[in-house]
Amino acid sequence: MSSVREFRVPELVYTGVGSLQKITTVVPSVGSKALIVSDAIMTDLGYVARVAELLASAGVAHEVYSGVDAEPTDVHVEEALGVFAAKGCDVVIGLGGGSCIDAAKAVAVMAVNQGYIGDYMGERKWFNEKAIPLIAIPTTAGTGSEVSSVTVITNTKDDIKMMIRQRALIPSVAIVDPALTISSPPNVTAATGIDALCHAIEAYLSKRSHPLTDTLALSAIQKIVNYIGRAYANGEDLDAREAMSIAAMEAGMAFTNASVGLVHGMSRPIGAIFHVPHGVSNAMLLPTVLEYSKDACTQRLADIGRVLNPSLQCKSDEDLATYVVEQVKQLCASVKIPNMQQWGIDVNEFERVLDKMATDAIASGSPANNPKVPLHDEIVELYKTAYTADFAVVKADS
Repeated sequence: MSSVREFRVPELVYTGVGSLQKITTVVPSVGSKALIVSDAIMTDLGYVARVAELLASAGVAHEVYSGVDAEPTDVHVEEALGVFAAKGCDVVIGLGGGSCIDAAKAVAVMAVNQGYIGDYMGERKWFNEKAIPLIAIPTTAGTGSEVSSVTVITNTKDDIKMMIRQRALIPSVAIVDPALTISSPPNVTAATGIDALCHAIEAYLSKRSHPLTDTLALSAIQKIVNYIGRAYANGEDLDAREAMSIAAMEAGMAFTNASVGLVHGMSRPIGAIFHVPHGVSNAMLLPTVLEYSKDACTQRLADIGRVLNPSLQCKSDEDLATYVVEQVKQLCASVKIPNMQQWGIDVNEFERVLDKMATDAIASGSPANNPKVPLHDEIVELYKTAYTADFAVVKADS
């Protein structure tokens, strides 16, 4: 008999081209003055102004904090909180990629809870007060932050990416309009798409997976493999953009209810120390970690293989597991995912912080959910392998 499982998602989700218009009815129902948490890119693209115009048409006042960088930090959170309090806001809108939405989540909970955001890492402390209403509007198809219970904020003092996972962090409303992702350039489309693939695969392989998360994860994997190439090659392919947006959301729902694993645990230190965007650092690690984990999750990888290529139904689980790992490598190569060396991470600095990165990876808790749980020294070796990994090199019989 299976155990009782929990499944949590936002109260309301809007999807489809044109769904951004729903902001005119959603926001007035929960507040009268919104803080838009975003970044300079969204400002330059005109998305912040577009949301502001929609709010104005609905009679809702607004303020803007656009200081979020590629990776959200505790400094961004404190600055945005200052604007929220000083300007008398009562609703938060996260507009942009996962970094903007993660920062907005932190603002929404810390506006009514005490202390430092890092106090809540690892469930050391719980958010006792319900978060300020938060509307999450993603402009990339990747993190799934719009539907997840996770925020990742960098502690700028200790160079640690703090993964905070609590139900209070799930947005009130998610508005997933694929038209907003058209502006994503090919490199962002690739990194965020492989990030979503990583979420889906890790959720399916997680020790905490269950039937609901499995269904969403497999659906997301299939969509991403089928459509990421199209979205990468032609950013205005709305069918591909919509499929990727739905897949990213499905993957977000899957991992927030099942958990991520070793890839995410190892990825966060790379982002914190070398400032590599989260989607890129996940993509750098995914093939190497899958190869390492393969013998502990052969059947599950084979399940993925049968979904991706029904013509291989008669192949053995071992062959299909190998097939999936090689397909992931080829996919990373096809969208030009760099390894850490190609990204420009200095090898001497990399080797100097290997021990810290492995320690921080384990401390995040995510590796414990991996099918195969590595020791500290194994993580160090995996980092070394991933540093120069060549995704284009695949087995001759794959």
